[in-house]
Amino acid sequence: MEFSDFLQIIFYILPALITGLVSYHFFKMHVDNEAGRRRYAIHKEAQKAALPIRLQAYERLVLFLERIDPAKLLIRITPQSSNKHDYENYVIGQIEQEYEHNLTQQIYISAESWDIITTAKNTTIQIIRKTNMSDKVDTANKLREVMLTDLFEKQSPSSIAVAYLKNEVAGLWE
Repeated sequence: MEFSDFLQIIFYILPALITGLVSYHFFKMHVDNEAGRRRYAIHKEAQKAALPIRLQAYERLVLFLERIDPAKLLIRITPQSSNKHDYENYVIGQIEQEYEHNLTQQIYISAESWDIITTAKNTTIQIIRKTNMSDKVDTANKLREVMLTDLFEKQSPSSIAVAYLKNEVAGLWE
């Protein structure tokens, strides 16, 4: 076989090889594009199915925050005796019970939102404990009165958390 025959074979094979590589590249791009489109469609469908569940979780957590709002909590839970420590423990127990009842909702909301909810709960408990340690408080009814009076002057942790959740839910529509 001569060199010219070899060159002639290369000239026949080279265009076929280039055409094959270009075809492979376009076919790969097409397959990747279709896979991306399918992933997008599945993701969009999953979001559509999950949105009602997420909204329900936000609703439940807003209800939780409203229930542990000190102003509403102290009016709803009346003291059974005049012992301020018993009342403090009972109210904190109610907050913890509400919290535990809603623990599973955290999988449907952002980590930041869950942290804010937990912080609101812990801050509410701290407010109750701090108020109970005050010299002004000597009975369970006095604990309620002092806490409610203090809350008129500032925003409750629950209302701050509810505002944050509302803002996050509004972001779901964007």
